[in-house]
Amino acid sequence: MKDKLSKEAYGGIQGKDYVPYVKDKSKSGINIAVLIIGSILAALFAASTAYSGMKSGLTVAAGIPGAIIGAMFIKIFANTKGILGKNIVQGMSSGGESIASGMIYVLPAIILIGSNFTFMEGLVVGIAGTLFGIGTVSLVYNYLIVDEHGKLMYPESMAISETLVASEAGGDSVKYMGIGMGISGIINVLTGSFFNAINSTVTYLGNKFYKWKFSLEVNPLLLGIGFIVGIEVSLQMFAGSILANFGIAPLIGYFTDLADHNVATWNDAATMLHQMDANAIASSYVKYIGAGMMLCGGIIGAVKLIPTIVVSIKETLKAKPSNGEVTEKDPGEMISLFVGIAVLAVAAYFISGSILMAVLAAIVSLILALLFVIVSARLTGTIGTSNLPVSGMTIASLVILTLVFLIMGWTKQTDNKSLLLFASFMVVAISAAGGYSQSQKVAFVIGGSRKEMRRSFAISSIIGVVVVTGTILILSSQLSQTGADAQFALPQANLMSTLTSGIMSGNLPWPMIITGVVVALFLYMLNLPIMTIAIGFYLPISTSSIILVGALIRLFIEKMSKNKEDVEAKVSNGISLSSGLVAGGSIIGLLGIILQVTGVITPMTPSGFFASNGMALLLLVVLVIAVTVPIASSKKKA
Repeated sequence: MKDKLSKEAYGGIQGKDYVPYVKDKSKSGINIAVLIIGSILAALFAASTAYSGMKSGLTVAAGIPGAIIGAMFIKIFANTKGILGKNIVQGMSSGGESIASGMIYVLPAIILIGSNFTFMEGLVVGIAGTLFGIGTVSLVYNYLIVDEHGKLMYPESMAISETLVASEAGGDSVKYMGIGMGISGIINVLTGSFFNAINSTVTYLGNKFYKWKFSLEVNPLLLGIGFIVGIEVSLQMFAGSILANFGIAPLIGYFTDLADHNVATWNDAATMLHQMDANAIASSYVKYIGAGMMLCGGIIGAVKLIPTIVVSIKETLKAKPSNGEVTEKDPGEMISLFVGIAVLAVAAYFISGSILMAVLAAIVSLILALLFVIVSARLTGTIGTSNLPVSGMTIASLVILTLVFLIMGWTKQTDNKSLLLFASFMVVAISAAGGYSQSQKVAFVIGGSRKEMRRSFAISSIIGVVVVTGTILILSSQLSQTGADAQFALPQANLMSTLTSGIMSGNLPWPMIITGVVVALFLYMLNLPIMTIAIGFYLPISTSSIILVGALIRLFIEKMSKNKEDVEAKVSNGISLSSGLVAGGSIIGLLGIILQVTGVITPMTPSGFFASNGMALLLLVVLVIAVTVPIASSKKKA
């Protein structure tokens, strides 16, 4: 077996002539053991992504960590399947993560508007979106994967493929993931997400002349995300937090101090303007400026996609079947598409309770999903799933569908819930399309079966729908918390609920929304990343600050390394360790909340030094050292 991918894997040859890593097309990558391993990882990554995404607003692609963990388990339980089995497992890991990345953007918004949904409602819209996304991408498979080989680079697919090939020779990735999971597990058990024995949040609040707030949550999960995304993205997010907490909030606080003592805030008659502290200013005013920034950023992102939409549709319509038999025929692909449409059609009536709403909303949702699914699959070939602008595509789709509801006079809270369920179908289809396109490219490069990947990805995606729907319902009481008590930031879901309920009721604080739009336009004119800065503006500064710490550790490692090879080796090990931090923190955090909600464990109330900022700072130092030392001392494997 070769020890690396051929240069033709990256292009320089027509897709139909490419010889994959595994030449024997008769080999299968699936057996019961592989499916069980893949299903378990799909469930774990779905739960992990749901938890971490709702916590931070950011998600981490599961392809590479799935390939690393999968390689270990395949070697133990299904060694005869080799790299083809590992390929299936990474695809299934991506399936669970992709679904979670979409569902958490919209489904929790139903809880935030004061409504609720049933497990069956979440299940049917999720499955419909999954099957529709897979089926639609399958229609353009030859164009995206084969005909555009070497033109659409699929950067993350190639990184996953290289990881799979490297796993054939062994490596230290699993060891470093284990270290990360251990560090994250210990700290999360001690802090608020489990026993709450010690304080893990540094907080400083100024509430007099200059109303400001700085806080930092010592959370291994968020630190790991910071290491993975790097210094540029982390600084952009932190810049948004600095603007919100040290620029906009103090300015609003200055003027509210001058207000008449009988004037209340716009959204709470019991709170007087002059009495607002930094936390109240953030929740009543600053967050709506952030919502305006994200809305504008999403719309600008969608408008910028118009050329891509046009090109994608044109190329898809004129694309001809590739000469030669490149991949096996799979009638199940069309079945996936039609079953997805059928499930939505049946579910539409039960969601809406109205034939007219069911028909109109389903048609509009299908058209919008079709457009953005094709765009999602194509963009994945350019920038990968980690950078896929799902927020922008979802916002554009949601605004269009909301206007349809508004024109039709469907403005009650029950109508808003129906609207968000239809939006959940669209975002799941968009997310599934990106993950599926990426996984099929890996299968093409490695030499895996297109049919096997489609089937296993569908299974893992449905598992993801079940897990994420259940996770959101279990955490519903925590998700509905607001202000200083909120455990989950939910930036995207908060935006969706704010937009839909505000547009339908006519009760949006438009001056703040418009201010946010103006700030976003200013960022756009400076060619700065609107959505990244807007999420930082919207998120608690405690989240963006610890993400920045993770990025600073990576920068330190890069600067202290001796040469390029040393940098690559240490950063690779650091990403593996950080993936462990994210996975361990998500799973332990989720488990802890479930145990708290069910009454199995009762969180403590720390006191004295254990409740102080000093305790949190000490914990931060311990976490930084525990993460930095293993990465800095690692070496490139000979």
